[in-house]
Amino acid sequence: MIRFIEDPDERRKISRLVLESLTDWFEVEESRENYIKESADQPFWAAVDNDEPAGFLCLKETGNSTVELAVMGVRKEYHRKGYGRRLFDAARDYAVMKGYSFMQVKTVRSGMYEDYDITNKFYVSVGFRELEVLEEYWDKDNPCQIYVMNLKSAINTIASRHSYRGRFLEEPVPREDLEIIARAGVNAPSGCNKQTTDLIVVDDPDVLARIKSLIDPPVAQTAPAMIVVLSRRINAYRDKCFATQDYSAAIENMLLAIVELGYQSCWYEGHITDDDRICDKIADVLGVPEGYGVVCVLPVGKALDDFHAPSKKPFGERVRFNHFGD
Repeated sequence: MIRFIEDPDERRKISRLVLESLTDWFEVEESRENYIKESADQPFWAAVDNDEPAGFLCLKETGNSTVELAVMGVRKEYHRKGYGRRLFDAARDYAVMKGYSFMQVKTVRSGMYEDYDITNKFYVSVGFRELEVLEEYWDKDNPCQIYVMNLKSAINTIASRHSYRGRFLEEPVPREDLEIIARAGVNAPSGCNKQTTDLIVVDDPDVLARIKSLIDPPVAQTAPAMIVVLSRRINAYRDKCFATQDYSAAIENMLLAIVELGYQSCWYEGHITDDDRICDKIADVLGVPEGYGVVCVLPVGKALDDFHAPSKKPFGERVRFNHFGD
């Protein structure tokens, strides 16, 4: 389990337990004590196994657009069990949610020590890339390798996108951002280019209030904007229609654009298309003509509540090469 730790004393206690068990990496006592001291005031995640700390990670802001992976460690008995990756995933999601564009980390250049070579392979595996080596940053025996990650890249946006069902800040979404999001939607692929998906972007408070009043049980009640997704059944060839695939691709494109611009959302489809047909009531409010159906609403806004990535099955349980099975 990955937990976000808020209590400074608990942060210090966990970081001390972990770092003092990893003297192959944190050999210098003065540096180790400095990491422990600074960790008390930094965003901090702990990996916990049966209430026992297995590892931790903390971040440090180094600029308006950049955050640094300040320190992380996983106790040796928990190596190669996925704790490091889950800690990193939680920290990356936080950095994206907070609007940072880049993440950096400093380590010892590969080829110097076997232990650090393992660390560097981990950083590369989660998406970091080499920026530069500072030969004298620490000392000549420990050349500093700086790795960087673009948090706005498509791969990282995909990895950090999660459904957000919390409250939104009372902050309007600029029309230009809504246009970027909508353009990402209509730029999605469409079966035989039939372009069966249309959008209505709602940022008028009165219209929003009318739509929200129809959604029962209520969801997204604090969202400052909403994108209503419309679909038409147009056959691509013979009796084959790809409208469902079309709007699904458009929605995913918009969800990724929403996250990249620093907002959050959730794909609400079944909630409004169930037997009570809330979607039809929304269509009436928006004057949707016959032949179009409302299939989804996407709230758009900046998150007020903290949230963390849901657990995923291990990669190997869902992805196979060449055939199903071992």
